[in-house]
Amino acid sequence: MPDLAAEAVLIAAGGRAILLQLADPAIGHGVANHSDFRSRPLDRLHGTLTFAYAVAFGTDEDIREVTRRVNRAHVPVQHPGGNDSPAYNAFDPQLQLWVAATLYDSAVTAHQAVFGPMDPGIADELYREYGRLGEVLQMTSGLWPEDRAAFARYWAERIPQLQTDAVTRAVARQLLYPTSGPLALRVAMPLARLMTAGFLPAPVRELFELRWTVRDQSRFMRVLRLTALVYPRLPRRVRHWPKNHYLRALRRSIDARADVVG
Repeated sequence: MPDLAAEAVLIAAGGRAILLQLADPAIGHGVANHSDFRSRPLDRLHGTLTFAYAVAFGTDEDIREVTRRVNRAHVPVQHPGGNDSPAYNAFDPQLQLWVAATLYDSAVTAHQAVFGPMDPGIADELYREYGRLGEVLQMTSGLWPEDRAAFARYWAERIPQLQTDAVTRAVARQLLYPTSGPLALRVAMPLARLMTAGFLPAPVRELFELRWTVRDQSRFMRVLRLTALVYPRLPRRVRHWPKNHYLRALRRSIDARADVVG
């Protein structure tokens, strides 16, 4: 991917991507039944970032390792449906398409909020590479919309289909109001909640019953203006630190597993 995929500021829309995923009932109930946001609130974000950075910037060995992890984690995530819970299977290509779509759209949303509109050629290249990410996730080849115009149509059709219920709203609340985890996480959550709600499409914000006032919108825009002023002037090593950090951690774990096997 172009270097823009390494920008740390894209993480500001990470909560947006997760809530959009939860708003698909199958994904939301799968997460509710097979994840534990309450005791490990950052696990899904850490896993997603490791996966995305490995696919975008990693070696073949890195990609094999994160693919193995995703496949292993997805094996138990299935349910035939019933008792007010939808059927779901983590290997469903349509669900993986939606996950990849939320990651792509959230990355573009955050990037454009800070840097402005992308060059069309770079935007097209980024779009194609996110399709590759979806295929590594088990999305069927050819399922990714053909181009950005086709994606815009898919997105516009998909948003009105999203739903939440008490189960998925409870998972979202655990994500936005963690009761455990590092102190730094809990201190940062007011800002994270503001960015998550601000970046969400208004209909999805309403699905999760997230309060959004004129004052909230004003605060959100002030944060974006300050970020757009300061962030691009930071050294590249600072802006790309998360990418380098997650790739180093992944490779340490690969080496440690190789030592155990050896």
